[in-house]
Amino acid sequence: MNAATEDQALDTAPLSRRDASETLQQGSVLLATAVRLRRGPRGLQIDDQTFAGLARYAENFRWVKFAGIALDSEKEEETSVTWLDVIDHPHADRIEFIALPHAYRISSFLRCYKRTRSVLGDHIRQVDHLCFTLGYLFGDWGAVAALEADAQGRKFAVWFDRVEHDVIARTLPTLNFRRRIKERATLPIMKRYHRYLIGRSALGLFQGRDTFNAYAEASSNPVCMYDVHTDEGDKISPEDLRIKTARAMSGAPLRILYAGRAAEMKGPEDWIASLAEAATRGVKFKARWLGDGPLLPRMQALLEKTGLTDRVKLMGHVADRETVLQAMRESDLFLFCHKTPESPRCLIESLVSGCPIVGYASPYPQDLLSLHGGGTLTPLDDPAELGLKIAELDQNRQTLAKDIQNAALSGMCFDEATLYLRRAELLKAFT
Repeated sequence: MNAATEDQALDTAPLSRRDASETLQQGSVLLATAVRLRRGPRGLQIDDQTFAGLARYAENFRWVKFAGIALDSEKEEETSVTWLDVIDHPHADRIEFIALPHAYRISSFLRCYKRTRSVLGDHIRQVDHLCFTLGYLFGDWGAVAALEADAQGRKFAVWFDRVEHDVIARTLPTLNFRRRIKERATLPIMKRYHRYLIGRSALGLFQGRDTFNAYAEASSNPVCMYDVHTDEGDKISPEDLRIKTARAMSGAPLRILYAGRAAEMKGPEDWIASLAEAATRGVKFKARWLGDGPLLPRMQALLEKTGLTDRVKLMGHVADRETVLQAMRESDLFLFCHKTPESPRCLIESLVSGCPIVGYASPYPQDLLSLHGGGTLTPLDDPAELGLKIAELDQNRQTLAKDIQNAALSGMCFDEATLYLRRAELLKAFT
């Protein structure tokens, strides 16, 4: 990585100062992803966040081709998703959806490989710019698209949401025996495969500092990106910030929140353990976990065991995004215990909402707080230390109030329209 690209990696502003309208709706782009496409009664459906992101792509490209994984009803994941019909998209006349086979089993992947690569090859020939999301080995059609684009002599970008090989390695103990054997055998191959494709790409887009640090060395042109869906209207208002700061200074019981999936990688058991530690230190609080997931029953059992059922509520899936953001604006702390190197949007959304982030340290949250602060980070896998930090913030309300103000200041950097314009300019410049 040369000095120019390292400077570029720290830059979240558009590449040039020209009026953004000059770049809008120029060229066409193919996005090959692992996003699920569901077949509903009115045709294909996508999740609400992808729906919003595609609107931003359509603002910056004349034509958008979006390839995702067709999810059969019997293969739908347990998590709750807000599905939207693609025919209702405001730019449906300029977005083409391509449903690729769900083929994560080796046998199904090999059976579909030749035909799917041919389909991707045809779409690659029809567009000006290419961006492929990578994240697995078998069934990763973004990686297959990268192989095909390279074979055609086309420049392309790769996008990584997280350090997938590390995520899988850390969650191996939770997998069944057969799956664990398979993943152990294929992890080294997947790691080399991804680095090879990064090396062949003209642009590496890495979501958050954890991902950037893991892959930047393999890329000739790495950029640290942020994938957000917040805009100016989502940011906490000055009046709400004033009221929130005053409440913190009043000594009222802490309002603590987390919004995300109740899964191993999110550390829900550590989350409860840290709250239990804070409770033993005399902290008065009310906490909520917004989100569903397979560990909710275990979390409920832990709450009963620790005597926290009157203080902590597991709210389940909350479909309305504004409800989640409002909960963040009303909370004093966003408590998180993420176990794996990923870049969850919830931390950015919390800062945008003026809610300090308090949780386990890693390069991603450290990067988010590097300019203005707005949170407290503690060592990984130490809920007792995290509980102590909650108690310290409870006792020092002036520090808490300052963190609330700094969180809102840090959140000012993250605006969906600006960041998608930045991404579009990069794709147009390098692919």
